[in-house]
Amino acid sequence: MKIDNAFYVEPDGITGGLALWWSNDVKLSILHYDNNFIDTKISINGEAEWYGTFIYAPSYTEDKQKFWETLAPLQNDVNAKWCVLGNFNGVVSPEEKYGGNPFDHNSAKWYYEFLDQTYLMEIPSSGGSFTWLNQRSNEEGILEKLDRVLSSLEWNFLFPKAISIIEVVVASDHSPIILLVNEVAKKAKKEFKFESGWLM
Repeated sequence: MKIDNAFYVEPDGITGGLALWWSNDVKLSILHYDNNFIDTKISINGEAEWYGTFIYAPSYTEDKQKFWETLAPLQNDVNAKWCVLGNFNGVVSPEEKYGGNPFDHNSAKWYYEFLDQTYLMEIPSSGGSFTWLNQRSNEEGILEKLDRVLSSLEWNFLFPKAISIIEVVVASDHSPIILLVNEVAKKAKKEFKFESGWLM
């Protein structure tokens, strides 16, 4: 991938595992990690330092409470420049789900308690409404927004033009999310192509 640096959390058997890559223009220190997150301190091109936590939240309900309770104390200072991004493994409103079982408000309980403790807010996204699909068609198709970027007010002051972009799914059931911290990149004009999945 021609990336200069890497850090890995090994999988537990055949499940889990995390990987983080960064280039030499990024000064990055690993602060904490476990099976579901990598917590870092970051400076890009010598600019102000901020905290970035990259997550892959547990999918099972019984593990979610422990995960969110472990994550919240990483914000040592309520005024910290903090950004949390990755797979949150859960929808937080009915609008973030299409198909399958109805939205369960209890499933988002720990997520909202985490927001109440940390005062983080979601960074606006463009490019689509959902980030995961079960790759089935017709009435069996399910679309959900599982991936997102949260940030503190202080982080937003540092990067006031930040935006997240939900890209097209490639070789995965998740859409990649690109976080642009300084400028919104101008996209080249693309040829229009109809996707059969839109019929869902």
